[in-house]
Amino acid sequence: MQTQNRVTSTQKVELSNLTKAIIASQNYIMSRQYPEGYWWGELESNITLTAETILLHKIWKTDKTRPFHKVETYLRRQQNEQGGWELFYGDGGELSTSVEAYMALRLLGVTPEDPALIRAKDFILSQGGISKTRIFTKFHLALIGCYDWKGIPSIPPWIMLFPDNFPFTIYEMSSWARESTVPLLIVFDKKPIFEIEPAFNLDELYAEGVENVKYALPRNHNWSDIFLGLDKLFKWTEKNNLVPFHKKSLQAAERWMLNHQQESGDWGGIMPPMVNSLIAFKVLNYDVADPSVQRGFEAIDRFSIEEEDTYRVQACVSPVWDTAWVIRALVDSGLKPDHPSLVKAGEWLLDKQILEYGDWAIKNKQGKPGGWAFEFINRFYPDLDDSAVVVMALNGIKLPDENCKKAAINRCLEWMATMQCKPGGWAAFDVDNDQAWINEIPYGDLKAMIDPNTADVTARVLEMVGSCGLKMDENRVQKALFYLEKEQESDGSWFGRWGVNYIYGTSGVLSALAVIAPNTHKPQMEKAVNWLISCQNEDGGWGETCWSYNDPSLKGTGVSTASQTAWALIGLLDAGEALETLATDAIKRGINYLLDTQTPDGTWEEAEFTGTGFPCHFYIRYHLYRHYFPLIALGRYWKIGLKNLKG
Repeated sequence: MQTQNRVTSTQKVELSNLTKAIIASQNYIMSRQYPEGYWWGELESNITLTAETILLHKIWKTDKTRPFHKVETYLRRQQNEQGGWELFYGDGGELSTSVEAYMALRLLGVTPEDPALIRAKDFILSQGGISKTRIFTKFHLALIGCYDWKGIPSIPPWIMLFPDNFPFTIYEMSSWARESTVPLLIVFDKKPIFEIEPAFNLDELYAEGVENVKYALPRNHNWSDIFLGLDKLFKWTEKNNLVPFHKKSLQAAERWMLNHQQESGDWGGIMPPMVNSLIAFKVLNYDVADPSVQRGFEAIDRFSIEEEDTYRVQACVSPVWDTAWVIRALVDSGLKPDHPSLVKAGEWLLDKQILEYGDWAIKNKQGKPGGWAFEFINRFYPDLDDSAVVVMALNGIKLPDENCKKAAINRCLEWMATMQCKPGGWAAFDVDNDQAWINEIPYGDLKAMIDPNTADVTARVLEMVGSCGLKMDENRVQKALFYLEKEQESDGSWFGRWGVNYIYGTSGVLSALAVIAPNTHKPQMEKAVNWLISCQNEDGGWGETCWSYNDPSLKGTGVSTASQTAWALIGLLDAGEALETLATDAIKRGINYLLDTQTPDGTWEEAEFTGTGFPCHFYIRYHLYRHYFPLIALGRYWKIGLKNLKG
């Protein structure tokens, strides 16, 4: 990193401090690279997946084969002062999460008289008790007789038999809902109650008293209540052995599960389908030594993190995502494109391109494979967001075989073009997966049953096209730009589906517009820039609470975090370059926030959850976000500073 000699002393000091921060950050990140070439950080979420893993092993009676005594320590440490367990850092405690933590501690042998459980019970009862929890919490309780199956909605197994051209099939569900639901068709049909040792109940967690529980599904007092009537009909057919095509449907579900198990043992690369599928295998009387069962448990083990005295389970793993972003951060901050670490990472990514047809091909008959997934292996579910970031990462580095790289990029571009949705945007995993009514079925109380196009994923695709100089049909580009125009909020912001929240969405769209349509979309960019500036905190940083998904009036508000500050800065810097007018004061204050909060080892602290799984229901703390996004922001600011000094 060198500058011209003729600069002011103030500029020299500023550039020197910035350079030191960048080098420290680069050194830290480089030290985290795995020998194979990738980067991979923990995906921290709430405790429910760990609790459900305990339940799963208890059901299979394999709990003695894992160091689950360490889970008790983990759960006790995660309990907050109010007695509950949180959905995301600082939320004060969430009911369903707390009930599942309580269940897990009971499964581990902790008695109700334990002070931690007394505090937890008080919190749970103050929030309404078990009867107010989500469907999936009740489902897990029903498996061990702590909730009645009649309070669980039915899922008719014959949906497995609908032909591809039918108005509704399982492929109208989002990929994650589909992978989770198919095994549950078997489990919900059989309604098992497994014996647990030692046996217990959770009667103490019913606020109204267990004898007064009403197992009726909640009414919404709108058109969606029609599903409550259908649920009664489905239950009646079950009770009277009149379920159509019953045996054939369950066999189809079992075949689908077996066919969709990856060679790595998992389903969909995420934990819920893994837990559900292994429960389904148990219901179907598979032996614990069955290869599919063994591979499933081994996959969960790989998602688990064991430390000296704790044990926890991740929702997913993110090596492709992390590696692509780290490459971009290192290149943006001045590392040479042919640096050995970047070459090794780039070749690892090339090897991870998915060249097999996945579930996306059910509705997309034109596309040919070429995308990337989030995880080490997930051949059924490449996603648009990962694919776009990987292409941008590869485009920024120089590999020994550039022709191979370019061919991979072109394959991906062609696949992504065919994945464009009718409204003009792109979704995460599927095309036109947008039948909103599916979110209203009683089973779908997380409101995450579909995968419609979103502004943040659409922006990522457009940023890829513009920043890499790729050629996509102009009609597709214009359609996508029009979609983004419609999605912009009146205050200038954009909603963030996969990151918290409007800061994430707005930053991404600004970066896209800056490289794809800087001249035609100046008004939209200027409005977005003004919104970002308006929500900058006094300390110079940016932050947004997860509560902004529940209450949009909280958009852009929250304690400053490194990742969200970086997102805001990246959007402002990219927009400023395109508009040829930087929001100088806001950017400098943001950069100073990052410089002032950088730790001596070159990174940043961040306890907040800034990644989104399901808005309002599931959040993620990506442990590498606070490392590579600030480096991108500092690197881009450094490049602009050099250019201005040389000018």
